[in-house]
Amino acid sequence: MTNLNPVERPFQVTFLGWLFIVVGTVSAGYHLFKNPFDRWTIPIMLVGIIAVVAGAFLLRGARWSCWLLVVWLAFHVVISAFNSFSDAIVHFALLLVIGYFLVGPPTSKYFRRAQPQ
Repeated sequence: MTNLNPVERPFQVTFLGWLFIVVGTVSAGYHLFKNPFDRWTIPIMLVGIIAVVAGAFLLRGARWSCWLLVVWLAFHVVISAFNSFSDAIVHFALLLVIGYFLVGPPTSKYFRRAQPQ
């Protein structure tokens, strides 16, 4: 697998890419083994798989993966709001911080250079 971007990848991109790969894998595995016959297992596993795929493509320099992860986090803000207000606030804070690192400087320069000319 070759990197789409010859420019050195910022630490934030590497850290967040691997973080989402691990979180997605652990989440999908946990819910699969916790109750494999629950009606919510497949949708929850798909959400975990999306995190893994987006994290992998983030490491490869695909700009769309940044936005997919921002949408993934926003989805978690909405879902956690159904559970409790404090969970929603925590997820919203994560959305703001991680969103900044995904679309703000210096990662925006990295992803801009990753686009084919």
